[in-house]
Amino acid sequence: MSAEASTSEAKLPKDLAAEKGLVNVQIDGVWRQVPKGTRMIEACRMFGTIVPHYCYHPKLSSPGNCRMCLVQMGMPPRPAPGQDPTYDDDGFQPIGWMPRPIIACANTVAENMGIRTGGELVESVREGVMEFLLINHPLDCPICDQAGECRLQELSVGYGRGESRFVDMKVKKPKNVDIGPRIRLDDERCIMCSRCIRFMDEVAGDPVLGFTQRGTHTTLTVHPGRRLDSNYSLNTVDICPVGALTSNDFRFQMRVWFLKETPSIDVNCGTGTNITIWTRGETVYRITPRQNDEVNSCWMPDSHRLNFHYIDSEERLTEPLVKEDGRHREADWPDAIRRTVEGLRTGDPSELAIIASARMTNEELFLTKALTESLGTEHLTVVPRLGEPDGILISADRNPNTQGVKVVWRREDPGFRLGGIRDMVREGRIKRLLVLGEELTAEAGFTAEDLLKLDFLASSLLLAGPTAEASDVVLPGAAFAEKRGSMINVTGRLQRLNRAVEPHGRARDDWEILRDLIALVDDLPSTSPDYPHLIEDVFRDMAAAIPEFKGLNLSKIGDLGLPVTETDVTIPLLEDERARKAAGEIVG
Repeated sequence: MSAEASTSEAKLPKDLAAEKGLVNVQIDGVWRQVPKGTRMIEACRMFGTIVPHYCYHPKLSSPGNCRMCLVQMGMPPRPAPGQDPTYDDDGFQPIGWMPRPIIACANTVAENMGIRTGGELVESVREGVMEFLLINHPLDCPICDQAGECRLQELSVGYGRGESRFVDMKVKKPKNVDIGPRIRLDDERCIMCSRCIRFMDEVAGDPVLGFTQRGTHTTLTVHPGRRLDSNYSLNTVDICPVGALTSNDFRFQMRVWFLKETPSIDVNCGTGTNITIWTRGETVYRITPRQNDEVNSCWMPDSHRLNFHYIDSEERLTEPLVKEDGRHREADWPDAIRRTVEGLRTGDPSELAIIASARMTNEELFLTKALTESLGTEHLTVVPRLGEPDGILISADRNPNTQGVKVVWRREDPGFRLGGIRDMVREGRIKRLLVLGEELTAEAGFTAEDLLKLDFLASSLLLAGPTAEASDVVLPGAAFAEKRGSMINVTGRLQRLNRAVEPHGRARDDWEILRDLIALVDDLPSTSPDYPHLIEDVFRDMAAAIPEFKGLNLSKIGDLGLPVTETDVTIPLLEDERARKAAGEIVG
């Protein structure tokens, strides 16, 4: 054995850790190795020990004001003059434990440090902190809207005394305060963690919240003459550990323990924010952001999270409709599909166009292209949507799957034909039109008079409107919460849309509608191996035809998605977060 190898084997664990940029830390009696500079609370979390906390949030600065994360720290005692440090067999010095606790959220680990997250000292101080937090807190958990997801409620059971020694009257603070168009404040429930204040200042860039008064009379408030009206205000409700901030849209609508959680993605812009859809039965009650550090961190815009009520709108189309003698009547699906195919195939293919949507999934776009080829037309387009980016999370591309259209259709500018098709309709050169997921009179530039010039119009839509009214056949489709599939966001990340509720009435998933249209056009029986019975079958066919999806399936995409193509787009919020993390301001 060489001398170099012998020296390497003789190295102690602490020396090997230093070579890797790690430090040795004893956590609850077990030596661990963690990256240098790690905060104590995160070092404990790495090994399954959760230190209770309120004010700490890894995406925000750490003020250390709730004191709930107190732990006992120890370091090697300083040797007496003339004495050398002593070491055990593993090369560690004995730990001398401090007689007072320190906060774990703002202090970082060091070599040969000890951390105790339990024991008499830690447990007694946590009981004390909990008792102080509950002195003026109203004991109305059964009627609090936060019940079921309240951190104060959870930690008081796990770390509190179980009874209060406070006998004086509680300090009364403002209740049901209207501080913004989408939020209510109950100051009696606030525990002054300051999460909301820091979020509005550091992430939303609108420092409108602050504390006023002192001591037990401290209250949360908006600055004079201001309102909490930022388009990111509802994120403060998400991170509030108690019921102090509640959403006007959701408060007192449903107990959270009755709700089912479905991971999915937002479809209001190209960012593709990761979300959780909260449902009971077949009703969506709320949408909240889901953490994905490659897409949206932990946040989402209010305008996006609240844009789901149309799913249950009175204008929702729930039955196939066919027009006879100028009036629509309900039809069964086979009849509606048959009439659609007959209408599309009557006449020359050059007089037929299909206007699809960049709000459709990759699977639906793949089938749309196949239908276009089966019908023999080249007139295929989507409706572009562009707006002003907000410099945080809202993309300039208001379509959620423009990148998916580019990949699936192999077109760099998938909407360039829209203007030409519109002109050809007005000139009478396009006589038959299939519309998929777009209200043409809203953002596609068509007028009601343009639609009347067509010999045949079929549409697959969610809501009633001028396009549905002018259609000879209406095929009711599924909303984003009612379907499964995939999309590619503006940065080139493939993400999965999951079904949270069933389609309303007799509405059908759009890929099933397209499949049945193709099957009838191509005379493809349902017993054929080429006939897809599941959305996974469509993805399999798509993966075989498109290089970006090779070797993938819907399950392999996972809840956080996968990068499949390169774009030059970045998400401003993530860039800012990475800069703050590099500067040591946040854990990230």
